[in-house]
Amino acid sequence: MPTGDLPSTAAYLHVSHEAIYLSITLFVLGFGVGPLLFAPLSEMIGRKPVYCISIFFYFIFTLPSCLAKNIATMLAGRMIAGIASSAPMTNVGGSIADVWAVEDRGIPMAIFSMTLFMGPCLGPLFGGWISLKTHQWQWIYWVLFILCGVVSCFTFIMPESYPVILLRQKAARLNKEHNTDVYVSKHDVDRPPLKESLKISLSRPFILMVCEPIILFMSFYLSFIYSLLYALFFAFPIAFEEIRGWNIGMVGVSFVSIILGIGLAMCVMPIQERLYARHCRNGAVPEARLYLMMVGCIFMPISLFIFAFTSYKGIIWVGPAAAGVCFGFSMLIIYISANSYIVDSYADYAASAVAAKTFMRSCCGASVPLWITQMFHNMGFQYAGLTLACIGVVIGPIPYIFFFYGGKVRERSTRATKNGAPARDVAH
Repeated sequence: MPTGDLPSTAAYLHVSHEAIYLSITLFVLGFGVGPLLFAPLSEMIGRKPVYCISIFFYFIFTLPSCLAKNIATMLAGRMIAGIASSAPMTNVGGSIADVWAVEDRGIPMAIFSMTLFMGPCLGPLFGGWISLKTHQWQWIYWVLFILCGVVSCFTFIMPESYPVILLRQKAARLNKEHNTDVYVSKHDVDRPPLKESLKISLSRPFILMVCEPIILFMSFYLSFIYSLLYALFFAFPIAFEEIRGWNIGMVGVSFVSIILGIGLAMCVMPIQERLYARHCRNGAVPEARLYLMMVGCIFMPISLFIFAFTSYKGIIWVGPAAAGVCFGFSMLIIYISANSYIVDSYADYAASAVAAKTFMRSCCGASVPLWITQMFHNMGFQYAGLTLACIGVVIGPIPYIFFFYGGKVRERSTRATKNGAPARDVAH
C-alpha cells in the first residue's frame, strides 16, 4: 500500500526518493528475518501463539508510520512491522501441512499462495486512490492500521493445529482428569533441554538452505520471481505514469492486470490436482507438484519481453497490461508449485523449510527498491526489461531438472520425504 504514493511521503519527510524507498526495503527485509525466529518457534510452542504475537505487534508498530514526522521514525517502524508481520509468510505452510493430508493439500496451498500475491497487487491500487482522494499519504497507513487491528482480533479465536502441541495438551488434560502424571506425549519422551531445542530450531532453516539442493535452488528461483513482483511496483509507474501520463490512482488500477492473471492461474489449479492424483497412484511423489511450474517458467520470460517492448510513448496501454496478466498467471503457478514441492519434500520440517526459502526470497526482494528505478532509467526501459527476461530464460530449466531428478536428490537426504509412502502417511 505505501508504494501507492511514495513521492508524497518523501516530500513530507524532506528526504530523497532513495531514502523513502528504504521504507519498503526494510519492511521486506523483515519478512526474511522474522521467520527465522517465528518458524522454529511455532514448532516449539505451537502455531496459534506465534500468530497472535506476530499480528499484534504488526498492528502496534504500524502506528509509528501513521504518525511519523521524520524518516528515522518511519524506517524504524517499518522494519519492526516487517519482522512482526512475517509469521504467516512461513507458518501458514506449516498449518496447511498440519490440517490437510498431502493429497488434499494442493487447493489450500494454492489459495494461500494467491493471497500472498493478491495482497501486494491490491496494495498500490488502494494506496494510490486513498492518497489521491484524501491528499494525505498518512491515510494509507491509517487504513492499514485499522485492517491489522481487525485481523489481530481474529488470531485470538483461531484454533491450534500443530499435532505436537495438540498431543501435549491432550496428555495434560488426561493427567488432570485422572489425577495422575502417566500420560506423556510421544514427542515429549526424551525431549532435549530447552536450550538445545532452541539451538537446533534456530539453526535448522540455515542448515536446510545450505545442505538441501531442493530448498537452495527452489528458493533461488522464487527469489527471482518475488524480486520481479517488487520490480513491477516501480516499473509500472514508469510505464504508465512517466511514459503515458496516468495519475497515481490509475497507475494503481494497472495492477488489476496482474490480479486477473492470478485469478486465471487459480482457474487452472484443478488441472494440477488431477495430474498430481494420476502421478501419485502408488504413493506420494513431491515432484508431481511441478507440472504447472514447468509451464510457468515458459510464460514468465514471455511476459517480460512483452512488457519491455510495448512500453513506448504513443503505444496503447494494452501491451503492458497483457504482460501483467501473463506475469500474474506465471508467477502464481510457479509459486504454488514450488511452495507445495518444498512443503511435500520436507513435511516434517515444513515451517523451517519455508522459512529458509522466505529468508532468501525476502533478502533479494528487499534490495529491489534500491536499484530497480535506476536500472530502468539508466539502461533504458527496453534493455532493462530484456535483461530480466533473459535471466528468466537462463533459470527456466530448474523445475524440469527437479521433475526428472528430484527423487534421486531426496533419496540421498536424511531430512527429505521419500517416494512410495502412502500420501496420508507422509502428512501424518
